[in-house]
Amino acid sequence: MTDTPTSPQATTLLDNLRVVLVQTFHPGNIGATARAILTMGIKDLVLVNPRCFPDEEATRMASGASELLENARVVESLEEAVSDCQLVIGASARLRSLPLPHFDEPREMATQAIDTARDGKVALVFGRERFGLTNEEIACCTHQVSIPTNPAYGILNVSQAVQVLVHECRSAWRLTISDTQEQPTARREDDQLPTREQLGYFHEHLGRALRGSGFLNQPHSQTEERLRALFSRAEPTRRELSILRGMLANLERQTAAAQDNDRNEITSDSND
Repeated sequence: MTDTPTSPQATTLLDNLRVVLVQTFHPGNIGATARAILTMGIKDLVLVNPRCFPDEEATRMASGASELLENARVVESLEEAVSDCQLVIGASARLRSLPLPHFDEPREMATQAIDTARDGKVALVFGRERFGLTNEEIACCTHQVSIPTNPAYGILNVSQAVQVLVHECRSAWRLTISDTQEQPTARREDDQLPTREQLGYFHEHLGRALRGSGFLNQPHSQTEERLRALFSRAEPTRRELSILRGMLANLERQTAAAQDNDRNEITSDSND
């Protein structure tokens, strides 16, 4: 049994979902993933440093989704794969040390993914077959999600994990559309979530301002890492992020003025 979109706007919600595979070892898993996401109406596949692609095994396992494979983008880093995304959800079988927002249920994740897709891109990120995503890659995400499985045997193939999560996204999408229901509209740009690139610029600005003020003075401190997690949980809008950057710019000006005053006083004392 199949279902079809009821409006171009509804289709856009699924068009804004992206699946990212990081350093996939077996090309067959890339093909199986292409098949899994196309059956759910998702066509945006990005591959980060796959071991072997293109590959005949990938095409064979795609089973008719070869056009999606041909359009898949291959990039060198996860940052490049998700820089234009507002929501980046890393699939992880276990919690990491980073206190990122965590979805205990895929259905909860899917609801937020579809809601965010009204405004911009959403990425679902999956790691290597043997050990998943690294802590550095999880840090590139805004959220984590886990799939509840049998505690005695919870091993999922990467394409199976993809199928579970994209199915939940399609189910959430279907709840937003009907012939009689008003279609969801995009938020004003200022009220939308920032992209990962915009958030990255903010964190660079934050670190620079805090180091300049003397607040951050330990080269290997976890403070910046925890601040990143804090703002991921807070989910500031673009307008709020602009306010925060204005505060940081003022802090930098005040710090520079104070440092100039200190230098002038030192010069004056040395001339006396």
